[in-house]
Amino acid sequence: MIELEKVRLLLVELGLSQFAFQLDALLEKAQKENQTYLSFLGNSLEREAAIRKEKNIEVKFRMAHLPYRKTITEFDFSFQHSIDERFIRELAGLAFLERKENLLFLGPPGVGKTHLAVALGVEALLMGQSVYFTSLSRLLQDLKRAYEENRFDKRLSIHIRPRLFIIDEVGYLPLDRLEATLLFQLISGRYEKGSIIITSNDSVY
Repeated sequence: MIELEKVRLLLVELGLSQFAFQLDALLEKAQKENQTYLSFLGNSLEREAAIRKEKNIEVKFRMAHLPYRKTITEFDFSFQHSIDERFIRELAGLAFLERKENLLFLGPPGVGKTHLAVALGVEALLMGQSVYFTSLSRLLQDLKRAYEENRFDKRLSIHIRPRLFIIDEVGYLPLDRLEATLLFQLISGRYEKGSIIITSNDSVY
């Protein structure tokens, strides 16, 4: 038992907390299945890695500020015949992220623009990518506050970091000169650094 506790403490010290927590159960399982030392070690580390990945993705979900979690499979393409299902499913492969391309979803209210944008965000998060979702009004409030407090450059650098930046509800309210300038700096700052998805009501164009 002394050796077992020593091993457990070493695992915790090495940052393998889940391995340490489940050590008794893992040893019992290994004994029952007559695992080799290598198999026991490999299976245990694989489990630790899977748990870490799951936790990391959950943290990314919280930081993304998605309004909800909806997927492509939950979207009713039969209800919106104007939407090309095959194209949307191709986008879900996230090649546009690799190319750092931007997407613009135009359409009247109620056609599912936000759902599709969020769904692509979910796909990106599940692949370990960083995502941030915001409405245009909330984004502008944030940027203007940073500008007024002389910390705009620092705030801008934070918004440039995510691999995918989703701006919802663009075009519902007119922008003044300062707001337009701040938004332009954000979009130009993200050029070739990450992708942007914008949703907008096409009636404003």
